[in-house]
Amino acid sequence: MRQRALVYGDVDLNMIDGSAIWAQGMVQALSRAGCEVTLVLKAPVRTGRLVDPLRALPGVTVRSPHAEGLWDGVMAARHAAAILARIDAEEQRSPRGDDPPRPPGHGFDLVVVRGRRIAGKLAMGPLAGRLWTYLTDVPQSAAEFTASAKGELRRIADASRVLLCQTEELRGFLEGAVPAAAGKSVLFPPVVVLPDGLEPRAAGAPDGRALRLVYTGKFAPRWNTYEMTSLPRLLAMRGVDAELHVVGDKIHDDPADPGFASRMRTALETGEGVVWHGGHPRAEAMRLTAASDVGLSWRDPALDASLELSTKVLECGTLGVPVVLNRTPMHERLLGADYPLFAATEDDVLDALTLIGKNPDVFTLAADRCRTAATEYTLDAAADRIRTYLSQTFPEPSQAVLSVKSRPLRVGVAGHDLKFFTRLLDYLRSRPDMEIRVDHWAALKAHDEKRSEDLVDWADVIICEWCGPNALWYAEHKRPDQRLLVRLHRFELYAAWPKQLKIDAVDRVICVSPHYNSLTRETTGWPAEKVVTVPNWVDDAQLDRRKLPGAEHHLGMIGIAPSRKRLDLALDVLEELRREDSRFTLFVKSKLPWDYWWIWQKDEERAHYEKVFRRIRRSRLLSGGVVFDSYGRDVASWLRRIGFVLSTSDDESFHLAPAEGMASGAIPALLPWPGAETIYDARWIHETPSAMAASIAATVSEGRWETDRTLARSQVTTTYGLDEVCRQWTDLLTT
Repeated sequence: MRQRALVYGDVDLNMIDGSAIWAQGMVQALSRAGCEVTLVLKAPVRTGRLVDPLRALPGVTVRSPHAEGLWDGVMAARHAAAILARIDAEEQRSPRGDDPPRPPGHGFDLVVVRGRRIAGKLAMGPLAGRLWTYLTDVPQSAAEFTASAKGELRRIADASRVLLCQTEELRGFLEGAVPAAAGKSVLFPPVVVLPDGLEPRAAGAPDGRALRLVYTGKFAPRWNTYEMTSLPRLLAMRGVDAELHVVGDKIHDDPADPGFASRMRTALETGEGVVWHGGHPRAEAMRLTAASDVGLSWRDPALDASLELSTKVLECGTLGVPVVLNRTPMHERLLGADYPLFAATEDDVLDALTLIGKNPDVFTLAADRCRTAATEYTLDAAADRIRTYLSQTFPEPSQAVLSVKSRPLRVGVAGHDLKFFTRLLDYLRSRPDMEIRVDHWAALKAHDEKRSEDLVDWADVIICEWCGPNALWYAEHKRPDQRLLVRLHRFELYAAWPKQLKIDAVDRVICVSPHYNSLTRETTGWPAEKVVTVPNWVDDAQLDRRKLPGAEHHLGMIGIAPSRKRLDLALDVLEELRREDSRFTLFVKSKLPWDYWWIWQKDEERAHYEKVFRRIRRSRLLSGGVVFDSYGRDVASWLRRIGFVLSTSDDESFHLAPAEGMASGAIPALLPWPGAETIYDARWIHETPSAMAASIAATVSEGRWETDRTLARSQVTTTYGLDEVCRQWTDLLTT
């Protein structure tokens, strides 16, 4: 069944700017990915130059609340939220073709929305849980994040199924500032679509004619559009004949500069060498760009910290037109640090344009860089991303389930702490062939017995997360025809609960590793057929992010408490490495031991850490080589800087950190704690800290880091990837 997508952007599609182009590209990408799309317009249609091409797409419906009489006047966020909820209710009552009626509140499968204000309103309404939210208008520095802004963004993240982020920089910043965004944030960069019949600019520098500069978009002070109108005159003074072609009709009224609009209009109308084409359909704007030589995206330095990527830059690249733009880390990664057309000041712009006006080789280099960079932002690439996200969000129903039940399988999940079950729970909830209810216990031994009894009456299968009092209760109260699965962690194995568990009432006990499977059977005497191994999941799709420069010299540890995590042995590894190469650095992401009262109250634990931190302060080799990062859910973003993830513990049941590192493209490095070889390839396990250090040093110096990390990622995806673990859980629930 095709997914139905409702799209709304807090944008006016009568004007050509980046946000309007986003709406057009999003609808095209969803349509090409196989969705039925309904686009709702914010403003009444005054020109069809952006909307008409969308109406012609198969499976796309464009709705104008103004034309339909649903609204009259300016549509604020609260009005738009009410209208979208109304349209969704209509969709739920109106099945298409052979589709069955939608469940209550589920007209559209996904609601793609752009704009913080509208997303905030929708987060409190009936569309919550189905939002695919595209956020750009967020505070883009820690200083701007007020308590109010953080609270609003947390509500939006909680209500969103997916958070679409334009850049990796924005995704990382959002996850660090709003923990609820972690695990939901995915990349959706700008989409560049060439109009039918439009050919990119012919290769080669302009020869024997004026240099044609081009700007398309809005006119605003920080976009330097007024300053751009002086470029032809100033270039003429340097002996470069140039003209500036400008497309757009949206002149910004700036309260801080009341005279800007009239000054801007005068410059457009009378500027020397300036040709103002006014507003045009996007196809015509791109044709004018393709007929030019150099695009202008030079902005005020205040925008250098922006976490957004200009669609205009990518459009120019697709058309083979090089761009003058500010030097920022994002632009350096896009075009290379040696790109010749970076500019910060007006003189920089003039120098760059003078250079390419007189040097064809520089022009060709710049054009090639822009063209290559734009290849990742095509409509086909965007549609592929959407297909991937759709398949992750809407898994196919299991024929095994459908053959057993004429209705969705009823699955109950019970436990006091579900932090290790979150993504599995998301997956189960997303399945069309399963219905999920959660019995969340207030504490390990505290629960609402009536709610638990109701779950027993309702469920076909019950999963107890943790083999604790919850498992004991359900083993005593389950129905004879009901299946009961219990997941056992290291924490419970040596406690009293497993010995008290009525094992005959349990269908399967699930352990996360073969080693702990064996220990569980040895400790409890339970039948071997009752105990199965399903590994911890690793969200390999979320963790797969481009590494930052220098990652091959960065070691990482996630969690250093209690002392059996053995930070001291990781320091041994680091000292060995820094004797030969001071670039090696250890990054630690963890709460500190004094943050855990149950650890810090123990004399031996305090003594261990006092010795460790004294060593870090006093060691010449460790000085400046250890970085402590705050604990948080933004692990995927943090791992971008890490090339090796260490596991130096005395013992672990699974130790997820090395697997997460592998999924991120880092290499695992483990000491041989009991059972490590049953979870990780022996090539990653080292007998001593010295052997671990020697292996890391050789991997880097011999140029094997890229090859080894590719192998590590392949291993973890095949064995512990989220899709694979979810498949194993589905099999457990249905057989």
